Amino acid sequence: MTVALINASPKVKGSSSGILLNDLKECLGNKVDVEEICLRTSKITAEIIEKLKKADTWVVAFPLYVDSLPSHLLACLKQLEKMTWKKPNLNIYGIANCGFYEGNQAEPALNVLKNWCAKAGCAYKGSLGIGGGGAIAVSGNMSGKNSLRANIYKAMKKFADRIVKKEGEANKYATVAFPRFIYKIAAQNSWRKMIKANGGKTKDLNKRLDVELTDTSVNKRIVYEQ
Repeated sequence: MTVALINASPKVKGSSSGILLNDLKECLGNKVDVEEICLRTSKITAEIIEKLKKADTWVVAFPLYVDSLPSHLLACLKQLEKMTWKKPNLNIYGIANCGFYEGNQAEPALNVLKNWCAKAGCAYKGSLGIGGGGAIAVSGNMSGKNSLRANIYKAMKKFADRIVKKEGEANKYATVAFPRFIYKIAAQNSWRKMIKANGGKTKDLNKRLDVELTDTSVNKRIVYEQ
């Protein structure tokens, strides 16, 4: 059995999607063969297609963008939808991580992946929605006794077992192993550090931008307040 671990984060390195796929690879152990694939642009290369052809199962990992999949991943899925070489029993799993504390915030995006499977003729087998994505990159080893990813590790172990057995199940959700209010404080501190590092001030975080767009259907201007 060959499993394609597809990292669909646009980040070149240090992505939470990549970290979670490494966790999954560790949990899978030597029970399966693994093909590691990166999708960072809106076009799929011939090399990637050849790797995908070898796999019986795909695991698509991606960050949540505006409650959905990143646009480049949607473009790639549209291309893959038209491929005629897909195996009729191709199993698809997903891993969505989000900056929200609650993992079930990823549910709408995972439904998009599920609907794509139905149209493309693949078998959707369920996914993991991971909350607290902002802490994953600094959370250390996932399996340690006091790991910030202890809850994610438990969910990932079960997820790996399902993949090996080719079992389908409803989407599951997990988050980091510390309280929501601490996560919120850490996020706020991180935003302050980032804006200062980029030449801004903390008070700039409260600024709002009025964006003027044109509604071509009625030829009028609409102001969107962000």
